[in-house]
Amino acid sequence: MSRIHEALKKAEQERATSQGGPATQPNLATAAAPESPLLPDESSRAVPPAVPVGMQSNSAVPPFASPFNFDALLARSAQLQWEPDAKTMLFFDKGEAARGAEQFRTLRSRLYHLREKMTLKKILVTSALPKEGKSFTAANLAQVLVRQHGRRVLLIDGDLRAPSLHLMLGTTFSPGLADYLQGESDEFSIIQRGPMENLFFIPSGRQIANSAELVANGRLKLLLQRIEPVFDWIILDSPPAVPVSDASLLAKACDGVLIVVRSNATPFEMARRAKQEFPDQALVGVVLNGADGEFAAYARYYYDPYLKKEPKA
Repeated sequence: MSRIHEALKKAEQERATSQGGPATQPNLATAAAPESPLLPDESSRAVPPAVPVGMQSNSAVPPFASPFNFDALLARSAQLQWEPDAKTMLFFDKGEAARGAEQFRTLRSRLYHLREKMTLKKILVTSALPKEGKSFTAANLAQVLVRQHGRRVLLIDGDLRAPSLHLMLGTTFSPGLADYLQGESDEFSIIQRGPMENLFFIPSGRQIANSAELVANGRLKLLLQRIEPVFDWIILDSPPAVPVSDASLLAKACDGVLIVVRSNATPFEMARRAKQEFPDQALVGVVLNGADGEFAAYARYYYDPYLKKEPKA
């Protein structure tokens, strides 16, 4: 018999003795757990949604903590004063005639043509080897897409091994994608915007050692599913496809892949191996970067009559 039972029995006996009546056995069930009536609307309360399976252990931030829409994005994302690299960023304060700008407009048109035939919003930009211009291509593609009126574009630095987009844009690298994938930041805190209207950026985040495992943990797909409705295009820069496996993992969360090859630099065998890392239906095109002077001079001659020129004083 428990102490509670003994105390209740003793108290009842003392009460009965003082009143001159027989002791009665207390109703222990009622004493231990009294019933309370439901409030009028309590029975109809909605049960909060459960956290998706697999997200409980390593997710410090609830994946769906608050609604994600454009108004919330503007209110909660960080607006920073970017200082873009003038040598590589073609569409920041350079007018219409920056060298290479017209080629990016052509690429934009080709992507819109493809979009008429297939679902194409999330594009992975990669290369066979390092230093072939994939980050340069991803950043300027995002800029040329956002120059169309009303288009919202998100640029993501998915190269968690050797990130460079934050240097090109002249901004901070953290918090970013790595912090989100580890459950340390929510989507609002990793998205930033700069001086170009409707261009948003997710940097790489702090450096980590296990990027392939982190990319494969499922949170990237959840992130893209959550934020995709707000944007017209999402451009994701990835590590090179041949040396590491990250690019093929990132591509699974995207609609299409652009492979950048460098003129007179990328070995044919390496380009072929990069192509084999992705399903044929995922490849949407190849970008030739760093064309030689002869081709550049020809392109300049061809486009010059169509470029806007400043009136002579």
